[in-house]
Parts: sequence; structure tokens; C-alpha cells
Amino acid sequence: MSLTIRAGAQRDIAAVTEIYGHHVLHAAATFEVEPPDAAEMARRWRSVVEGGYPYLVAEQDGRIAGYAYAGSYRSRPAYRYTVENSVYVRPGCERRGIGRALMQALLEQCERGDFRQVIAVIGDSANAASIGLHRQLGFRMVGTLQAAGFKFGRSVDVVLMQRPLGAGAGTLPSR
Repeated sequence: MSLTIRAGAQRDIAAVTEIYGHHVLHAAATFEVEPPDAAEMARRWRSVVEGGYPYLVAEQDGRIAGYAYAGSYRSRPAYRYTVENSVYVRPGCERRGIGRALMQALLEQCERGDFRQVIAVIGDSANAASIGLHRQLGFRMVGTLQAAGFKFGRSVDVVLMQRPLGAGAGTLPSR
């Protein structure tokens, strides 16, 4: 099965909405509790792309198997060289290297820009797959916000991981 990583497009929104909706309803990786509709997911996609951030999809045998994007870590100007990443894989496609391929491509695209740091905000300290993936890709644990969320009738931690991009803090951004 061939895997193609490419820029996400408007035509991918239905698949992205379906994938994300599953994670909203069945996982603590996101703290949303109601799945957004396609119009909202399209608005979010446009916001990422128009903001100059990468938004990627993994296509396998003509079907979207996952997606990843980077966006602003925080809205204040001092954070403009730091991004936050997100990655979601279609149910049934886990543990096939799709998330890793998406994340590697996403990190490469972020490094082509002027970004210096990437932050992973991982819902649920029990999310071993996401924590492990990030660790394998050079992220380090920087903290855990204990019981910061409440979903599925339980308190849920938030794990924070960080990785330098390109020269990291070793050089100043060009702009």
C-alpha cells in the first residue's frame, strides 16, 4: 500500500472531519466533546493555510488515512516563531507508520520556515502512542498539567512536549 503525503486541500475536508470526529467522540487526545461539522473544519483548515502554516494529509490507496498540521502556539506576537502540532490517524490505520510519516513531513516543512520551536500539547498522559511518537521524533517532555481537562467522566492530564526546529534557539529568526 503506497502512502502519499501532500498538502491538504478543500476536497479533503469531509475525510478530515470524519477522522477528527471519531477522535472527539472516542479519545481524550482532543478536549472537544462535540465533533465540529465540515464547515467548521473547512474554516480551521483555511485559517491554518492562510496563516502560512503547513497542513498535510496522508493518502493511501485513494483514501485519506490521516492528517497533520502546525498552527500558532499562542496568538501574541512574541510566540510567532513557535508552532503547535496536531496529528490524527484514521481509525483502523494506526500503527502503520502513517502518523510518523505525517509528523516527519510536517517537521520538515516547519523547518523550511522561520519557526524555531514546536510544542506538542497531548491530551491524556495515558496516550502512550502519541507520547512515544513525539519522543521518537526528538521531542522532550517539558511538563504535565494534571487533571487539566475532564472528558468521558474522568479528569485528563495534558502532556507538553517540545522540540527545536532547525537552528532552534541557536540563531535569530530572519524576520
